[in-house]
Amino acid sequence: MAIAKKSPNRRLNIQYLSKDLPYKLCPDDVFLTAGCSQAIDIIVSALARPDANILLPRPGFPMFEARCMYNNVEMRHFDLIPEQGWKPDLDQVEKLADENTAAIVVCNPNNPCGSVFKYHHMEEIAKTARKLGVMVISDEVYDHLTFGSNPFIPMGVFGDIVPVLTLGAISKRWVVPGWRLGWIAATDPKGILRKTKIVDSIRSILDITTDPATFIQGALPQIIEKTKDDFFNNIINVLRDAAEICYNKIKDIKCLTCPHKPEGSMFVMVKLNLSYLADISDDIDFCSKLAKEESVIICPGSALSMKNWLRITFAAEQTSLIVGLERLKLFCERHEKN
Repeated sequence: MAIAKKSPNRRLNIQYLSKDLPYKLCPDDVFLTAGCSQAIDIIVSALARPDANILLPRPGFPMFEARCMYNNVEMRHFDLIPEQGWKPDLDQVEKLADENTAAIVVCNPNNPCGSVFKYHHMEEIAKTARKLGVMVISDEVYDHLTFGSNPFIPMGVFGDIVPVLTLGAISKRWVVPGWRLGWIAATDPKGILRKTKIVDSIRSILDITTDPATFIQGALPQIIEKTKDDFFNNIINVLRDAAEICYNKIKDIKCLTCPHKPEGSMFVMVKLNLSYLADISDDIDFCSKLAKEESVIICPGSALSMKNWLRITFAAEQTSLIVGLERLKLFCERHEKN
């Protein structure tokens, strides 16, 4: 029995999630989960039915793909365009969708690209989803972790255009990944998700799954009410400085190209140009040899449906980040063609 989900902690969470929206969420709009990963599991399970498909961004967080495969939901990938700040290719979205499309997934601020959508881009996504008759699943686990020119805008702002299920967690903004407390928030002022029984499906799945730890739920009011702005500002400043270091160091490496300076989250996507390298076959080979030779771990783009790209995280202590990037440069120079 999920008694904690009826507690004042949940009401406080609703207040926190409503503050950036033009309307107020109600208690039945928010569901607590054991981190954002469980939120993804529950959403995909709730949408699973014969012949269903979900539109996923490429590159994107692989947990969505894993849950689609587990639930036998077809994945259809639309591209994020590097030269346009990783903006979604909405023409491609329209071509991919059909009568069995259940939802389109967006991630903002973006993992793995480090991009932050502008207001009008998000409005375009909402209008496209409405035109196609599908809902939007908005992964906002990196909400407010922005340090560029674009502020964070929650997708729920456009809930009057299209129903939105927002996924979030305390893990990133409060830097407590092991606490495993997340949520699903339904921004649906027209009640479409209730009429179509999506909310009922989410509730039914939650009734047979594990809740977040009760002591973490109990701590939530203190976490939200008593965290000072200085704490968040410090995290933003650290990430901004780290992103600047990462971007500038990458520019000095011949075989790597960063098409878009990171503006949010903790990651950046970098293009690997194999023509500069003598004995590297692809991004997986690059990352494997880098790990063996320099003890530097980078995620190969192939793991994110982006062959011959690299995902680099700058969520590291500054000295370690600089050392790691210098080792990366030495590795590339050592494998450079003569």
